[in-house]
This record gives sequence, structure tokens and C-alpha cells, in this order.
Amino acid sequence: MNNAALRFLADESCDFGVVKALRAEGYDVLALTEITTRSVDSDVIAQASQEKRVLLTEDKDCGQLVFASQADSAGGILMRYPGNARKSLQDAVVKLVHEQGDEIRTAFVVMQPGHIRMSRNK
Repeated sequence: MNNAALRFLADESCDFGVVKALRAEGYDVLALTEITTRSVDSDVIAQASQEKRVLLTEDKDCGQLVFASQADSAGGILMRYPGNARKSLQDAVVKLVHEQGDEIRTAFVVMQPGHIRMSRNK
């Protein structure tokens, strides 16, 4: 599969600029903020898994649930960018997706400014 076949589910905590940046690169991104006003983390994770979408989140609790359920996950990216580093978030996510591609499908990724940690699914 090529990188363009990667699909994403952005939860309500995900910076919408990330959604727009990935869409601009041709990726299929479903943003929960466009279809619901309130979601439950476990339901979001289940939806991402069922639809084979990589979950994009900035919610640490949701990230921990994704990590704990890796076997059933299509992958996840937890973005931890403080206010003073927000301007680099969109470019960092696009760069990660371009460089890691399909590897993201089998990983839980924690992104912080200048640092990316990937844990592979078992």
C-alpha cells in the first residue's frame, strides 16, 4: 500500500490544522468535530479500528487507551505539543506520515517537539 492509502480518524482533541494539512496532502481524514459534538474514547478507538484508520489525538487519556489496546488498533498518533511549539505541529505530523508511511499502521506514536517515539504492535 502506498502512503496515500493511509486513513486517519481525528478525535475531538486533534488540532484541526492537522486535519487540513493531511487532507491537503491527499490523505483521507475523518474529523469527529465535523460529525459529532461529544464522543466516548472507547467508541472512538473502536471506530478507528473497525474502519482501519490511524487515530490522531492530543488527549493523553485516549492515547493511553489506544496504547493499551494496540492489538486491536490500526495505529495511533498522540501529539503532545505545548503552546509555544504549536506552530510546528502540522508540518511535524505531515513529515512523520511521509517518512514512516505504512509503519504507522502497526505502531503507537508519541510526538513531542523534536522527538518521536514509536512502539510497535505485537
